[in-house]
Amino acid sequence: MSLPPSSQLALTPSQTAGPFLAIGLPWPDGPFVVPEGTPDAISISGRVLDGAGEPVPDALVETWQAAPDGSFAHPDDPRGPAGQAGFRGFGRCPTDPGGRYRICTLRPGAVPGPGGGTEAPHLDVSVFARGLLDRVVTRIYFPDEQAANGADPVLATITADDRRATLVAVPEPGAGRFGFRFDIRLQGGHETVFFDV
Repeated sequence: MSLPPSSQLALTPSQTAGPFLAIGLPWPDGPFVVPEGTPDAISISGRVLDGAGEPVPDALVETWQAAPDGSFAHPDDPRGPAGQAGFRGFGRCPTDPGGRYRICTLRPGAVPGPGGGTEAPHLDVSVFARGLLDRVVTRIYFPDEQAANGADPVLATITADDRRATLVAVPEPGAGRFGFRFDIRLQGGHETVFFDV
């Protein structure tokens, strides 16, 4: 059996580690799910923290989400492509030395859920970091979507209020309805809820 030349193989996040994430996985648009200056764009920022509460300076945060109308910027969406001009649906941001990341995007709409229901507006998040053999996966929900969050089938699986709260962003002071903060804790007493994929 012969393997293809390494020049034909592409790196995947699970094949990289630590500081090599930013080197091996560049993304042309980086953290901009929509171009900077897009009307109604929001900012989601936060820090990736380890079990001791220390910043993780070499993590990579990826997001995937629906457009404001609930459609995805993907050809497999049976409802057709997302209609918002410039909306990509995907963002990738390495953390800085303080463990900080920032994603510029639009607020997602509700998406179809199991059994004909809907899921609350959210972003799917993957985190790659040193010490992880594979990514960890979580979600970001919005604090002002209380009714939708209350009916969300994924949030309903988490019975403890303090655990569910690790999935809900908080308003960024002074940013009005356009800025949210979401810290990702990889371990510890306030560890973010992660999902099996």
